[in-house]
Amino acid sequence: MFRLSNLIAASIEDRPQRTLDGAIAIWNFTNRCNLSCLHCYSKAELHGHDRLTTEQIFHTIPQLKRGGIRFVIFSGGEPLVRRDIFQIAQRMREEGIITYLSTNGLYIHRHNVAQILESFNYIGISIDGNEEIHDRFRGLPGSYRMALKAIDLIHDHGGRVGIRFTITKETKGALEHIFQLAQERGIAKVYISHLVYSGRGLENLAMDLTPQERRTIVAGIIERALEYYRHGRQIEIVTGNMEMDAIMLYQRLLQENPIWAQRLLERLEKWGGNSAGRNLVNIDSQGNVKPDPFFPVSLGSLFEGPFDEIWLDEEHPLLRRLREHPRKLGGRCGQCQWIAICNGGSRPRAWAVHGDLWAEDPSCYIDGEESPWCE
Repeated sequence: MFRLSNLIAASIEDRPQRTLDGAIAIWNFTNRCNLSCLHCYSKAELHGHDRLTTEQIFHTIPQLKRGGIRFVIFSGGEPLVRRDIFQIAQRMREEGIITYLSTNGLYIHRHNVAQILESFNYIGISIDGNEEIHDRFRGLPGSYRMALKAIDLIHDHGGRVGIRFTITKETKGALEHIFQLAQERGIAKVYISHLVYSGRGLENLAMDLTPQERRTIVAGIIERALEYYRHGRQIEIVTGNMEMDAIMLYQRLLQENPIWAQRLLERLEKWGGNSAGRNLVNIDSQGNVKPDPFFPVSLGSLFEGPFDEIWLDEEHPLLRRLREHPRKLGGRCGQCQWIAICNGGSRPRAWAVHGDLWAEDPSCYIDGEESPWCE
């Protein structure tokens, strides 16, 4: 996760940026979902059953705390299909864990919105463009309007909500629509995710952007974040699954003010790029513990041992390699001057294309043309 807006403000104003106090766990509590999204990494569907029981989840929550987990993002599938989801969130909050909800918004209604706001510090709702694009991408006519109703309902009840948007060839033209929605509806955050090849995203690999398309789009995202900063507009922009965006931002600030760029560089070096296996972990719907939700291999299972023993195992060969900084990688990543900043990007994308977790990230668009502003 690259907190673009926060780093712009911190670098220009020479103040500390937001830092992560503890690790983040993305927990896929279910693989059931009421939609069939083209890019879904878990191949979720509505039918099926949840392997992890309420009691097993309750038993694991203290283990999360012992493992240094400070935030849990409730994900799926669609997490709101679970009847016990509010009990789970309440138990986590009792342990001092901050809870975020990632949802398609279709199960948010006037009867449960107050409980949702009591249970979660922040709610992210997926919007993939205008009505036509979103409904086609999500596989359900009317899902766009239902998601917007959920956003309005949360705002009406005093809650904080953000948009989650995935960039693909099909959705790239709708990014301006997303920004307009945020501006018109007072949405606090726009999280823009780059595609990772996993689940249906792997089956639809051809939907990913070309390097030139990505450079152009990321340049536009950076300009929008700078515009929001200059005008004092309180919309935070965050990008995900493409740590190379940090290098683009550095090149942009270097063109505008070398002092700002130097401050940014110092902050980026502390940030350290891709954090899978370092301060990001995933628990999937089957109880497997993985470095991030897209990883093709597991570190262990909740059915075989406690979470904290799995996550804090300093001798685990995969965790040891992931926690090296910068990581020792092959291909272009191994020779790249920016490796200490991005940390090699996505290992699951390397696996999907090269069959090697330690190969270069095939989606990297930094190739000597670090940004459109380079001379």
